[in-house]
Amino acid sequence: MHSSKPLIVVFLGKSGAGKGTQLDLFKERMGIDFIGSGDLLRNRKKVDDFTGNKISTVIDNGGLIATPVVFNLWMSEFERLKSKGDTLKGIVIDGSPRKIREAYLMTEALEWYDWNDNFKVILIDVSDEEVLSRIANRRICEECGEIVPYVGELKRLTNCPKCNGNLVKRAEDAETESVKKRLEWFQEEVGPVIDFYKEQGKLVTINGNQAVEDVFNDILAAIKQDAND
Repeated sequence: MHSSKPLIVVFLGKSGAGKGTQLDLFKERMGIDFIGSGDLLRNRKKVDDFTGNKISTVIDNGGLIATPVVFNLWMSEFERLKSKGDTLKGIVIDGSPRKIREAYLMTEALEWYDWNDNFKVILIDVSDEEVLSRIANRRICEECGEIVPYVGELKRLTNCPKCNGNLVKRAEDAETESVKKRLEWFQEEVGPVIDFYKEQGKLVTINGNQAVEDVFNDILAAIKQDAND
């Protein structure tokens, strides 16, 4: 990539689309920094103050954290990473933006830090039917908690690829109605985010109905092509 500016990448995808798997590969193979809203919130809730305690309550009840709280955590991370100067190769962002107002705030933040030129949004695109099948069939390791998606070669595994523990299905994954609600939420909240980035020319749509390595190779090819345009 000829651009000297760090590569900033956001991953979007429905539950079960394989976003987490691709994120892990991207972090591991590209050697770039990672900001995960989930990780930031888990760390913040350890602080015994009003916001820390409220984050715990909201997360425990399956709610969404207010945008200003999440955005405040992002900005602290952006500032920390900006201080790395030319050694910063890039950042992959997970868990945000989940709503259109977060997308607007993200755009302003990236412009503030001079990062908007080399910013890409990767959408791992799969059908609702594929999501329902994958979530109903995916397994979790009883030992380490690793979630093993039901896709490609991973379908054949009977033991965890990380620790060799026993793989089992989760009861909540069998609840079709809860999965359908997550898909409706994605359409209502994240749909406008996808449209926003498409209009800006920042969106890269990847076919998620492929083997894990093929999805990853398509992501790399799309990013490299954009860098060379």
